[in-house]
Amino acid sequence: MAASWPTSMRPILTVTVNPALDVSTSIDEVTNDQKLRCGPTRLDPGGGGVNVARVVQRLGGQALAVYAVGGPTGEAYRQLIEAERVPAVAVPIAGSTRESFTVDESSTDKQYRFVLQGPELSEAEWRACLAAVEEAIPAAGYVVASGSLPPGVPHDFYARVASLARARDARCLVDASGPALAEALAEGVFLVKPSRRELAEHMGAPLDSEQSQVEAASALVAQGSAEFVALSLGAAGAVLASSTGILRLPVPRVRVRSTVGAGDSFVGAFVLRMAQGHEPDSAFRSAVAAGTATTMTPGTELCHRDDVERLEAELAALADRTAQSV
Repeated sequence: MAASWPTSMRPILTVTVNPALDVSTSIDEVTNDQKLRCGPTRLDPGGGGVNVARVVQRLGGQALAVYAVGGPTGEAYRQLIEAERVPAVAVPIAGSTRESFTVDESSTDKQYRFVLQGPELSEAEWRACLAAVEEAIPAAGYVVASGSLPPGVPHDFYARVASLARARDARCLVDASGPALAEALAEGVFLVKPSRRELAEHMGAPLDSEQSQVEAASALVAQGSAEFVALSLGAAGAVLASSTGILRLPVPRVRVRSTVGAGDSFVGAFVLRMAQGHEPDSAFRSAVAAGTATTMTPGTELCHRDDVERLEAELAALADRTAQSV
C-alpha cells in the first residue's frame, strides 16, 4: 500500500530483504538433554528495515516498509505487519520467511539468541525487490537499507539502493556488515551505523582504543564514504562522526533486559528526527535514547515512546550542563 506522507516531515522508506519472524520466550534455566517448558511466547515482525519503520511509527512518524516475504511463516509475518498498521509493500518470494528465536534465562538474566538463515532468493526475486524500492523511493526523502542479506542476493544490493536513492536526491542510511557494508561505503551513503566490531572488521584493525575508533569513523567521512558514521559502543556509549567533528554521548543508566532491536531503534529515531528537520546533534540524542529505551523492554519488544522522550530530555539536560561547564 502507498503511504500518505505527513506534510511536516520528509518521507522515509525502509528496505528489508531478509526479514525474520521474531519468536521470544523465557525459561528459568537452559539445560541440555531434556525437554524445556517455556513461558509465554511473543511474536514480532523483525528484520532491520521493518523494525526501523515500526520505531518511526511508535515515535509519531510514518515510514513505508518494502520487504521480501514468503511461505507460511511469511503469511504470519504479513499479518503482524498489518496489525501494527505499518504502511508496507510486500514482495513475494518462493522461500519461507526465516525465524529468529530468543530465550531469556530468568535465573541468570542471560539471553540466548538463535538467528536462522534466510531463504535463498533467485535473481528474479531480488531484482523484484530492487524494482519495488526504485518505484517507492521518495524524492528528497530518506531511504534506510538495513539488516543482513539472504543467500542469493549480491553483496552490492545496498550499494544499488544507495545509487537509486541518489538519483532521486534521497539520503540513504545503511546498517549492515561485512561485504554489504563495504560495497555501500564504496558507493557512498548518508549514514552508516556499524558496531565497533563491524567497523574493526571493515578497517582491518582491532580498534581497541577510543582514539582509534574515532579516527576510523572520521576516516570514512574524510574519504567521502559516508556523511555521518554512527558508531555504537554498547555500554560505553556512542559516537557520531561528520565533517563538522565528533559528537559523543553516554548511554543513560537503565536496567537492561534485552538488546534485541536496539540498533534498529537507534536508526529509526535518527532518521525520523532528521526527516522532521532536527539538527544532527538532536537526532543523535534521540537515537541513543531510542536504542537505550529498547534495551529496557523484554525479548524482541521495541522501545516505548514515553521512555524515549524521557531519555531524550535527560540527554538534552546533560548536554546543557556540559556546555555550561565549559
